[in-house]
Amino acid sequence: MRDVLSLAVALGVASALLRGLRPLARRIGLVARPRVPAPGGDVPLIGGLAMFVGFAMGALTLDASLAPLRPFFAGAALLVVVGVLDDLRELSSRARFAAQIVAAAMMVGWGGVVLLDLGRLAPGGEVLSLHAAAVPFSVFCAVGVINALNMVDGVDGLAGALALVALAALAWVAHRAGLSAHRDVLVLLAAVVVAFLAVNARLPWQPRARAYMGDAGSLFLGFAITWFVIDLSQGPAPAMAPVTALWLLLVPLFDTVWLLVKRPLEGRWPTEASHDHLHHLLQMAGMAPGRCAAVLGAVAAAAAAAGLLAESAGVAESHRFQAFLALFAVYAVLMHVSWRRGRLLARDLDRRAAEPRERRAGGERRRRRGTPRRGAPRE
Repeated sequence: MRDVLSLAVALGVASALLRGLRPLARRIGLVARPRVPAPGGDVPLIGGLAMFVGFAMGALTLDASLAPLRPFFAGAALLVVVGVLDDLRELSSRARFAAQIVAAAMMVGWGGVVLLDLGRLAPGGEVLSLHAAAVPFSVFCAVGVINALNMVDGVDGLAGALALVALAALAWVAHRAGLSAHRDVLVLLAAVVVAFLAVNARLPWQPRARAYMGDAGSLFLGFAITWFVIDLSQGPAPAMAPVTALWLLLVPLFDTVWLLVKRPLEGRWPTEASHDHLHHLLQMAGMAPGRCAAVLGAVAAAAAAAGLLAESAGVAESHRFQAFLALFAVYAVLMHVSWRRGRLLARDLDRRAAEPRERRAGGERRRRRGTPRRGAPRE
């Protein structure tokens, strides 16, 4: 009964803030301004703040000690504050990365959540331990996942759907392992994402988003997913193998790693603004934004289910890793051929079809110079 109360508090607070903060966000300029004028005007960047506060209020009512999660709350709070400031004032990339590294350091040094090994990927099925590389590699992975979710936030409902898939899968892993405290926290995180998607996803009665998560939201969710992925995959009796995490995050990892390879080869900075994400390709091939988010969310859910089923079936970790790499190779070839030929399978690409919006996804800055962010109409 206490868990139901916590869930209701998290959902209720997040939903109330997603509505109640809109006038304030427009008054102070915490908005994303569409490049193409649309009904409703500027979209408030309040999703991250609402989700974090809703989650924190719900967590306070859980019938469990939150002492082990103090570093998590501290790191998440830091990223939410920095994210809000970035959405409001656009901080330098150095400041954003510094905040991510500090939060990751809190996770590792204060929380003791460290990626000590990569599972049984060594020859002969031996555990591949990281030894002295454990701490820097854990920080690297945390910053990588945070930015992967950051960068994929380019279509209404997409980042939220991908985060929801990962959090729901992790909650199932925790439940299966009998880790009730982990499960309850993950369920609360998933619940506030559902509250956010109710105002962000494109639905038959909602043709466009009424709020964006902003950098505050993607940083918070990316950090939360990283924390629990590592926490559940390490220790003498891990709840899941580290390789399973790759399958839970397949879509954002595929999209980000491909761009980190593609853009430098073209002489471009990896995080520069560009319409070359997977969701852009699908839109150029004629897929509507709402359907694009739904399709990629379904792909992410299928990948997560495949990863969990393979683990339950006892498939060797090395085989699961090889399958992941093989799928990425197929994806990379498909993306390269599609962009090179201007066709996705049998559909020609219309490069004007990627919806132009005033969005801020990850390190990719899409706000035009000289465009004021203040003075938006109040609700």
